[in-house]
Amino acid sequence: MKLKSKFLILTLVLLFIPEFLEAQCSMCRAVLESDADKSTAKGINNGIVFLMAFPYLLVGGLGYYIYKNYSSKK
Repeated sequence: MKLKSKFLILTLVLLFIPEFLEAQCSMCRAVLESDADKSTAKGINNGIVFLMAFPYLLVGGLGYYIYKNYSSKK
């Protein structure tokens, strides 16, 4: 039970610290930082983070479903 709670706490900490979620490729960052208006760069960065999050959520949900099905059959 301790391992599950530590994993849950670590996951929540990583999800709610936005500095870890600053994700852009180098070319996108260079082009967007050359603009005087930084709101466009922030919007692109948020879009990249949201697009990145959903495949992980889907794979995690599928893995959890498979785990629950196999652990209940034992």
